[in-house]
Amino acid sequence: MGIFSRTRDIIAANVTDMLDRAEDPAKMIRMIILEMEETLVEVRASAARTIADQKEMRRTIGKLEAAQVGWTEKAALALSKDREDLAKAALVEKQKAADMAAQLEGEIAELDDALLAAEEDIAKLQAKLQEARTRQNSLVKRMEGAQNRIRLREMYAGERTREAFARFEMLERRVDLAEGHAESMAMGTRSKSLEEEIAELHMGDKVEAELAALKAKAAGSVPSSASIATPKGDDDKAEG
Repeated sequence: MGIFSRTRDIIAANVTDMLDRAEDPAKMIRMIILEMEETLVEVRASAARTIADQKEMRRTIGKLEAAQVGWTEKAALALSKDREDLAKAALVEKQKAADMAAQLEGEIAELDDALLAAEEDIAKLQAKLQEARTRQNSLVKRMEGAQNRIRLREMYAGERTREAFARFEMLERRVDLAEGHAESMAMGTRSKSLEEEIAELHMGDKVEAELAALKAKAAGSVPSSASIATPKGDDDKAEG
């Protein structure tokens, strides 16, 4: 069952309002476009049949006009032969042909009005169809934009991204452990720092100064050979 009952419903339809109320706008717009296209095909086909009917009617009118001329000639011939009865009969047939031609002319005029209305309907249907297709393109772009946003959100906040970053953290932890192991292997074998070497220089100066002081002290406490005196008892013996 179609969304619209016929051409007038499509022309009067508010596509935007229909889409706003639809649970599935994308599906609704596809259905609207499909029915509009089918209706447009039907209206064009109906117009084509009307045009064909008009052509046939005009051919029939041409034949009837020729028949009228023929019956007129036959009536004249009958009168020339003093056959008034035949002349009247011929004129009756001529009138029938004239009446039928006039009827067909009236039908052609009605079909002209129908074709004019069909042309207006076709123009309005095409405008509605263009509107629906424009809305469809807009919906497609909006849908693509929404899907892109979803994909981006999944990239930076989705489960797969969280798993990837968790793996990165595990790798970083392994690298940290490897670096820590390398640094621990170098412990105790590293060269002295600049500050350590300068501190050792200061310490060496202090040791040297203390050593010199001890040497000086030791030298001052030992008597020299010139100052060594002989024992007092020995001096008295010498004097005696």
